[in-house]
Amino acid sequence: MNNSTILVVDDESGIRSTINEILSDEGYSVETAADASEAHSFYHERSPDLVLLDIWMPEMDGITLLKQWLDEGALKCPVIIMSGHGTVETAVEATRLGAVDYIEKPLSLAQLLRTVENALADRPDPVSKVTLSDSRPVIPLIPQGKGKAIQAARDEASVIAQQSEPVLLMGEAGSGRELFARYVHELSAQTRMPFIQVSGASLTDTSALDQLVGAALSGEATGLLQQAEGGTLFISELENVDAKAQSFLSGLLEQGTYTRSGQARPEPANIRIMASLHSNANGAVRADLLATIGVLQLKVPPLRDYKEDIPQLLSFYVDRIMESDNLEYRHFSVAAQNRLRNYPWSGNLRELESLVRCLLLAGGIQEIGLRELEASLLPTVSVTEPLVKQDLLSLPMREAREQFERAYLVQQLALCGGKVGKLAERVGLERTHLYRKLRALQIDFGQGGFED
Repeated sequence: MNNSTILVVDDESGIRSTINEILSDEGYSVETAADASEAHSFYHERSPDLVLLDIWMPEMDGITLLKQWLDEGALKCPVIIMSGHGTVETAVEATRLGAVDYIEKPLSLAQLLRTVENALADRPDPVSKVTLSDSRPVIPLIPQGKGKAIQAARDEASVIAQQSEPVLLMGEAGSGRELFARYVHELSAQTRMPFIQVSGASLTDTSALDQLVGAALSGEATGLLQQAEGGTLFISELENVDAKAQSFLSGLLEQGTYTRSGQARPEPANIRIMASLHSNANGAVRADLLATIGVLQLKVPPLRDYKEDIPQLLSFYVDRIMESDNLEYRHFSVAAQNRLRNYPWSGNLRELESLVRCLLLAGGIQEIGLRELEASLLPTVSVTEPLVKQDLLSLPMREAREQFERAYLVQQLALCGGKVGKLAERVGLERTHLYRKLRALQIDFGQGGFED
């Protein structure tokens, strides 16, 4: 039986009653408050062990109440924020003020109980302010977009989290596959156990197996498998893992055991393995490894498939980078946000974060306008259409050649960062001839950062 006292603060009596019933059945002592005033009195008079705090309430909202408690000193207990109309900005603000977690309504029974258990298990004495550099509260925020594509991926991740089989996360580079792997881990029964990440590119030489299984000279958990014991080992870019290590991983997944160097007796592998793989890289991974590690697959959508979330993501990254790098606050104008909603984002979330960091480091007036933004963007190249489309075959040869040459040079120019000198070397053309070609094809190489 639990003896912790939990204060539930929500202006909706039905929600208070439901949460009260659920938590009471689990043995918790539950008190409720219908508004900030009641909550404030109970918080100081009774000192609960945990507070479940709704954001949207009459007279005083939950964020303001949280600020008030923080102004009075270190928080007395963990606070979990609840909201049915939350945004990334609201969740980040609550996290910065000291909330240990954030859950959305309608509440999931399993998620509510797991979140409460984790908060109480993690409870320091007293609770100090949590910063955005703490990964546990921040990691789930990115997958919590409102676009249909990201919602579908999030729902699929929630189902996968309740299972124990290996997971293969498919998607483009920079799309957030690691974030979703952490999201699955956070929602799983192993959330209290380690999440260990290794780059597939580091498992390419003779030391790959030593990295995985560790040395046999001591009993210390030096290998990645020992470090991840009971939790998750995430391998990013599985296609970069060398053949020997791929063979080892295939055997590990099939047998569920492994043998450390110098030892004869195999050890059980009490870990869940997840790996990311580029959507077009299947041929670089052994078929038997793909079959075992791909029992469960999660497709992480590219950023362009949920571009309606870009304004929220911009605010998230501004807050995060401003806090971590100690930079001045800046925000994107509506015109700049609209431009980024229509940008192709070939580098996905990684490219978005890099752009925000670049603009914050540049400093300047508080509002980032369209002109400043355009100067920071690479030439846009469609990543959704093939370079050579079948309808070129219906055109006269001269027109088809011009369309091909223009698409080819625009894409190559983007890959060269807009620098015509690099483009000349890349495509094997003399620079003067290349300038004439670009002008003839009406490719603008004098704007947007194009330089020699």
